[in-house]
Amino acid sequence: MEDLIRQVSERAGISEDQARTAVQTVAEFAKQKVPAPYNSYIDKYLGGGASGGTSESGGMGDIAGKIGNMFGGKG
Repeated sequence: MEDLIRQVSERAGISEDQARTAVQTVAEFAKQKVPAPYNSYIDKYLGGGASGGTSESGGMGDIAGKIGNMFGGKG
């Protein structure tokens, strides 16, 4: 999650504390909008685990794509 926070901070021109709040807010919003079984994926990939948000199955990009597809994205 720290990499994501750093990227949000840099791209938005805000402090890392503000970026952390933004990322946490988006994660909570997403958890409210997706089916309950997906909440654990959001926690896993945004929760700051030791893997840094990646996994053998594709990490952050993979879960973001899957969530995007649920909302009508083209994956």
